[in-house]
Amino acid sequence: MGLFSRRSDDTTPGYEDNAALRGFGGYEPADAPPPSPSLSPEPPRAQPKRIRPAPKPQKWRRAPWVGLVLIALIAGVLNALGVGKSHHTSTPTSRPPRVETPSPRTVVPAAVAGWRSVAGKDGSYAYDVPPSWEPSPSTLHGWEKTAAAPGIRLITSAFLGENFCEHANLGGAGVTTEPLPDADAAARKAVTDLGVSAYSPDNGPPAAVTADAGSDAQVTKADGSKAPARIVIADVIPTETGPCWAKHALVAAMGFGNGSGGASGVVVAYADADRSGPTIREDLVRILQSYRFVPATSRSTTTPPPTTYR
Repeated sequence: MGLFSRRSDDTTPGYEDNAALRGFGGYEPADAPPPSPSLSPEPPRAQPKRIRPAPKPQKWRRAPWVGLVLIALIAGVLNALGVGKSHHTSTPTSRPPRVETPSPRTVVPAAVAGWRSVAGKDGSYAYDVPPSWEPSPSTLHGWEKTAAAPGIRLITSAFLGENFCEHANLGGAGVTTEPLPDADAAARKAVTDLGVSAYSPDNGPPAAVTADAGSDAQVTKADGSKAPARIVIADVIPTETGPCWAKHALVAAMGFGNGSGGASGVVVAYADADRSGPTIREDLVRILQSYRFVPATSRSTTTPPPTTYR
């Protein structure tokens, strides 16, 4: 199950968050020619070498401070033992603390009372998650395509129960596109792709994914008008085994678009059905229903306080 996770501003994979894919919320090749104004085409799926990390590797966004703390601890121990000290001076030299100033962030208020918003790069779109979920909008995550799994990539991410068991997660959410103009078909493809990719062993057999009949939904545009959408929920019986893996999972997706350009936007949410709380099915549906396009007047920019490393 080749789970990967990286920041969306890492240019290595060649994908970038393009303000909801010209109105839909997704990703496209960074060096591709400009898409049509109505809808972007589906990007070619990358097929890099299979990655076999632990089920939930350490995210890059957290790596720098771990190394700095470790270096500081080692330096402190060596100083305490007198290693490297000059015996001809009683005044040790000191280095000034390093100060990091985070980049400004776009803030979008949550539409669901008591929940937290997960906004796209420029705040042009957003969805909400329950307070037990962790928004991680700058993270791209998903599963690589293999001979046994179709793979899927999600941007503007959020996670449930991170590292709850040997670095595994209970669930997650994100935004993608599917190369289908029909919203229902796009949602069905997304739940199947994620269900098989996330809950099957590397070499199969594939997880059993059973999708429901689907239901109508709506997406709020930036001008307040509504666009039609379709929600599909799938029950998944994983074939991946082990104490940390789900025995029963739920994957929900909402497809939306204007029926042109050959593609649809999709927002996806998934979770362990047995360990994510009694309301997880309702929570997943509500996450999807909260997806909306945000007018500029409802966005603000904030800069987190600097962090000092000593």
